[in-house]
Amino acid sequence: MEHFSSDAVQGAFSVAVAAYLLVRMESRLDGLTNAIVRLNAAIELLTRNAGGADGARRGNETV
Repeated sequence: MEHFSSDAVQGAFSVAVAAYLLVRMESRLDGLTNAIVRLNAAIELLTRNAGGADGARRGNETV
């Protein structure tokens, strides 16, 4: 019986630590997701702005 209660306490502690870490990681993953979305939008904006200027210059060049 003593062995069973020891195993139960160890298992419960492991589950509690895993749950705590998952909750903390969830908020960090949400922040990382938001940063990636903002970075993607910034890259698209820069690509559109740079592409428009390059396209205008390339159209005037003779090949």
